[in-house]
Amino acid sequence: MASLSLTVSTVKPLADRVFVKVSASEEKTAGGILLPDTAKEKPQIGEVVQVGPGKRNEDGTRQEPEIKVGDKVLYSKYAGTDVKLGGDEYVLLSEKDILAVVG
Repeated sequence: MASLSLTVSTVKPLADRVFVKVSASEEKTAGGILLPDTAKEKPQIGEVVQVGPGKRNEDGTRQEPEIKVGDKVLYSKYAGTDVKLGGDEYVLLSEKDILAVVG
């Protein structure tokens, strides 16, 4: 079996898919209580690191993605596929699963 080494620069999303680096989850509550790993919620905010070329329309043209590399985005809680590369966590999701750009 061949070995494959993946990095962020070698992963290119297809169609309207977006590759997002997940932000770190909260370590403690507002009251100062430290949270164990089992109690932490999955983060829903991340930074876009790769964007696909866009969705194909019925006439064959591509629809440009609204999201661009570097945007901080809020995405659906259970959307996408979790990917771990080089110790960092990423999520590969469809552009429709992105709820908002965080300014």
